Amino acid sequence: MIRFDIVTLFPELFGPHMASGVTRRAFDSRQVQVRLWPLRDFADGPYRRVDDRPFGGGPGMVMLAQPLQRALEAVHAERGDLPAVVHFTPTGRTLTQAQVQEMAAGSGAVLLCGRYEGVDQRFLDRHVTQEVSLGDYVLSGGELPALVLLDAVARLQPGVLPAPSHEQDSFSDGLLEAPAYTRPEQWVTPAGALPVPPVLLSGHHAQIAAWRRGQSLVLTAKRRPDLIAAARAAGRLDEADERVLRQFAPDDTL
Repeated sequence: MIRFDIVTLFPELFGPHMASGVTRRAFDSRQVQVRLWPLRDFADGPYRRVDDRPFGGGPGMVMLAQPLQRALEAVHAERGDLPAVVHFTPTGRTLTQAQVQEMAAGSGAVLLCGRYEGVDQRFLDRHVTQEVSLGDYVLSGGELPALVLLDAVARLQPGVLPAPSHEQDSFSDGLLEAPAYTRPEQWVTPAGALPVPPVLLSGHHAQIAAWRRGQSLVLTAKRRPDLIAAARAAGRLDEADERVLRQFAPDDTL
């Protein structure tokens, strides 16, 4: 069982996601448990204030350390353990499938969903164990990244997807996934008929597997050559893979 404790100003954003789509199986079965902690419940005063102006001036507001501290203490008291504390921020390390797989095999974490201009750095320095970003762009808060992480972890739980669906996902073996096709065999468009690659209709499983591996290699080389370099450095490419890559790039630029 994995448990995520989510500290957020907007707990209402999470319910619809956990009740929809194939990943709801992970939440319904409680393979992935989610406990929402509304941050204003831990704030002082009649207005339940959770932010204040930044020292040194500047735009926006900064989230106060004290309400976050109280929320984290409540999480620890209820859980009885000290899980990792994940803060979503553009300054964090980009989330990878390897990190998701590691988290999917663990016991969970506290997910801190920041807002405004950020969180008081003193709280981050004292309590946060991991800072995560989805990419080189800025969102209005940490709720969407938290939902992304929940989805990515939930779909890896046993019985959520038909086996071995997630084993063929992009990044699961360090490469991008091969293209997929379905019916009809000939898709007729105003520009002409577009057929399915014949090998996929052959019924020859070994040839199909080789074709998919080749397509995966070529697609990765075109779009993410850094992944090819990483796979090569880790010894995950055999001579057959290298032959495919040499045919794709005969000038040996890969």
